[in-house]
Amino acid sequence: MDTPLRQKAERIVRRLAEAGHQALFAGGCVRDMVRGEEPHDYDIATDASPEAVQAIFDHTVPVGAQFGVVVVVDGEDEFQVARFRADVGYSDGRRPDAVRPADAREDALRRDFTINGLFFDPLKGEILDFVGGQQDIRDGIVRAIGDPDARFAEDSLRLLRAVRFTARYAYRLDAATEAALRRHAPEIRRVSAERIGEELTRIFTGPNRGIALQLLHDTDLLRHVLPEVEDMVGVHQPPEFHPEGDVFTHTRLALDALERPSAVLAFATLLHDVGKPPTQYESDRIRFDLHDKAGAHIARAVCERLRLSAEVADAVAAIILDHMRFMAVARMRESTLKRFLRSPHFAEGLEMHRADCVASHGSLDNYEFCRQKLASLPEEVIRPPRLITGHDLIALGYVPGPIFTTILTRVEDAQLEGELATRDEAMALLQREFPLTAPPRSA
Repeated sequence: MDTPLRQKAERIVRRLAEAGHQALFAGGCVRDMVRGEEPHDYDIATDASPEAVQAIFDHTVPVGAQFGVVVVVDGEDEFQVARFRADVGYSDGRRPDAVRPADAREDALRRDFTINGLFFDPLKGEILDFVGGQQDIRDGIVRAIGDPDARFAEDSLRLLRAVRFTARYAYRLDAATEAALRRHAPEIRRVSAERIGEELTRIFTGPNRGIALQLLHDTDLLRHVLPEVEDMVGVHQPPEFHPEGDVFTHTRLALDALERPSAVLAFATLLHDVGKPPTQYESDRIRFDLHDKAGAHIARAVCERLRLSAEVADAVAAIILDHMRFMAVARMRESTLKRFLRSPHFAEGLEMHRADCVASHGSLDNYEFCRQKLASLPEEVIRPPRLITGHDLIALGYVPGPIFTTILTRVEDAQLEGELATRDEAMALLQREFPLTAPPRSA
């Protein structure tokens, strides 16, 4: 049964056909259809000029008119309608210097990979395959269209896209395409940091993330986009805690253990042990003292370099900084544990801890302990209302200063430990431990 989205896309094709133009579904939506998947969006290719498209449809946005691209808006949905084109020159290694009108076959030949070079005529129910994409989908191959060196030289972002599609579908890289990818790997530096960050986000929030990480390493791309992660290759770990192998192997397995991660969780897991290479030393065994702190610092720099949002960078750094605390949860004071349980990124940190354990020793004792605590402790117990505030202390005659933090923390500790539950009990503690007649205690 056709979805409303597909029905809208077909309506656009039909209106273009009624106006005398050829119009076809193009690219990823056709790939998904051949694979038996429901497309999430539909792109349309046509021989109509941008001006003709705008004349036919009431609601349009000329997002890339110089490349023949117009967005047709239908309700809340948007559809890219692009003129069949041939590209002329790629002097910056990202975008064509110019384009010229072409037919469907020429348009297919300028695209990146055969699996993305298919067209579908929804009015006739026919697939137009000029590049062998259907066979490569059946065989599970990612193959550049035509000369792979030319395709990668035209657009360096295709280097990462090759990895993403290969991992996402658990396909294999065509041998000639893989060899060209290795040759052109240094050229990924021509791509803006923002686009690299966006592509890496798609890779590590998609399926088969561990395969993708291994492929980035195998094709020499990793050292150009994430040298800090490449540095983890060959960094040995104590086998009693990490029987799986080196830090890179552990990270690859941890990524695969995640379930539909957000960008924050994906990058936190990818970078959670990035502090191990610079902190490694041997005494009684291999150790990585303070690698959590070193890792948080490095991870923040990586996120900033990739132009990820400040919110993502902050969350990734916070999760990495806290990830070793899970080892001590069963021994924590109640107040310390409850503060940890209510920390802003605890849920994603807990999921990363689970993946961290699955990818190493396999023990989930601390993970289950935290889950049991979260299930058994009501929100008001983990995050009780304040019994005393700074305003109360001022009203009682205390002089504002560092002592306020000491007092308020002590009162909250007592709440979280179950020592007191009412304002009167908090006032009694205040008079007992911080009497106004005594000189104020420093923090």
